[in-house]
Amino acid sequence: MQIISKIIFFIILFSNSAFAQAKFQSLVQSQALSIIKPSVKTAPNVIDAIQTFDSKISNNFLLAWKQKKLWYQRNDNSIFFVKSHTNSQYYIFDLVTNKNLGLVEKNTLKQIKPNSGVRKLIGSALVTSQLNSHLIKNRISSLENISRNPKAIHLNPLREALSKESDENLKIQMIRLERLLTVKYEINETIRKSAILSFANDLSLDVRATLNPILNTTIEVSQSPPDPGTYADIIDIENFSKLNRSQAYEMIVSKGWASKDISEEMKRSSLIKNIKNGEVSGIKIKNLNTEKFRELAYSRLVSSGLAPKDVSEPEIQRAIDNTFFYKKYIEKSPSIILATKETLDNIQNKVHISRAIDLFLDALSLASIFFLAAIGLAITFGVMGVINMAHGEFIMMGAYTGYLVQQYVPNYTVSIILALPIAFAVTFIAGILMERSIIRYLYHRPLETLLATFGVSIALQQLAKNIFGTQARPLTSPDWLDGSMIINDVISISWIRVAIFCLSLLFFAMLWFTLNKTRLGLETRAVTQNPKMAASMGINPDKINMLTFGLGSGIAGIAGVAIGLFAKVTSELGSDYIVQSFMTVVVGGVGNIWGTLAGAGLIGFLQKSIEWFNPSNTLAAQTFMIVFIIIFIQFRPRGIIALKGRAAGD
Repeated sequence: MQIISKIIFFIILFSNSAFAQAKFQSLVQSQALSIIKPSVKTAPNVIDAIQTFDSKISNNFLLAWKQKKLWYQRNDNSIFFVKSHTNSQYYIFDLVTNKNLGLVEKNTLKQIKPNSGVRKLIGSALVTSQLNSHLIKNRISSLENISRNPKAIHLNPLREALSKESDENLKIQMIRLERLLTVKYEINETIRKSAILSFANDLSLDVRATLNPILNTTIEVSQSPPDPGTYADIIDIENFSKLNRSQAYEMIVSKGWASKDISEEMKRSSLIKNIKNGEVSGIKIKNLNTEKFRELAYSRLVSSGLAPKDVSEPEIQRAIDNTFFYKKYIEKSPSIILATKETLDNIQNKVHISRAIDLFLDALSLASIFFLAAIGLAITFGVMGVINMAHGEFIMMGAYTGYLVQQYVPNYTVSIILALPIAFAVTFIAGILMERSIIRYLYHRPLETLLATFGVSIALQQLAKNIFGTQARPLTSPDWLDGSMIINDVISISWIRVAIFCLSLLFFAMLWFTLNKTRLGLETRAVTQNPKMAASMGINPDKINMLTFGLGSGIAGIAGVAIGLFAKVTSELGSDYIVQSFMTVVVGGVGNIWGTLAGAGLIGFLQKSIEWFNPSNTLAAQTFMIVFIIIFIQFRPRGIIALKGRAAGD
């Protein structure tokens, strides 16, 4: 019994399918003339009729029609798909089943070539038909196409597809696009107004691009106040930048309410045109070199009807004063205009707040970079009193270490994880070698440490150029650090900067713990405050200085890896951060990690605030920042958080 039921089911299914195919063929042939020679007027009806059939059949047909892949037989206008067999013969294929119907002579066929207008109509129909596709990728593609080029004809198909959509994420996108199209194309004022007000909290650029045209205006003039029923804004010519006095008078003249203002060039042309026997209106040409005689000659031409009358300045002003200028909205509905203004005002207020938040995040990001670059210097300079001009080169060494690790470990995530401790080890050892060979002999002589480390800085830069060349080397971030954390169309921050901010907090916590909760930190603070007393208590100041300098250098190496992820890795990398690092340490308070944090915050926020006023000139921002810091140090020479101990005494 079940077998018989299945057989009956497949017979019915096949019969329905065959009936549908035959009906489609019949429709195509009944509309053959409109398909063969379509026009923008006839094509929409044909397209609508074709789209009532199964989407796969209709889409294939419409796509072939648009791409000029349909042919017809000259004798009976039968339409087919074709495939070339020889130069003189073509295979013809059924429109529905794609079945090979045999060979025909090429001269019995002719290609159907719809014009560009018809192809646009077919393209729009294909886009909307894909909204009902059973394949989600087709629906997504159709939605993207509509959002790129929305039209009024898309609105109703989108609403129909929305009622059938099963995928929740895609449905959310459809709802939003439907509201955007409603704002632009909906006829019902209540529905349109509701859609406009629904975007009050949406800061996206496409929303503002949709709403702003509603408030487009034209500048109109009248001799009486605008009709109260006309939604218009009166213009004060004196304070309206888009319409100057001359343009305003030209508008009055174009209405025929005043005489045209005669320019000096027009007067000169009239004088030249009316020269007769070496004179103009009885005034010899040689006397026309003065304004007085030119005005007299022109006034005689006006009296004779040979030139238009000039208009005086008081007459121009009187005409302007007696005329009403106003902005008239292209949109006819006052309620739509008010709703749009209200929505855009809400959006603009939120945009200002978002820009302030974005500026804050940018400043926080820059502060974290400065802190990461300066924290090593805070130890070597602040704690030890050593002016280490080679600190930037330790940052550069860390960046190059990260680059070398990536050459051997192609997995970027693993290579970055390995690069951090390796960079610390490399620069830690380099710092110890530098301290043992140079710095240890120059303690308590800061100017000499400055000169010595400056020489080391130049040597390290040249060594990097000899090894790596002058071209920038890539330090590639992992995929999970690509892109930005986007909160809305105004607020965004790159994931690399988020990672650097987190790394800065981590190192601040680790350094604070090391200096306050470990024996090394206790001994370092003891040596910092009173080295002689520390030595008498059994602490080796020489060893502590060596380890402290190595620690500061190692942290600079880690900073180099982090900075190298977004900055170009060259031999001059450290030079870009050495000045900011010293400023951060000095402004914050020498030898105090809390001071370094405060200094980084102050400088980062200050620089971004100055850049906000002059975004196209970052050099000017840095110059103003340095001037501010110089003034700041005059009033607080020991920085935000003053150090106590040896460095303070020095």
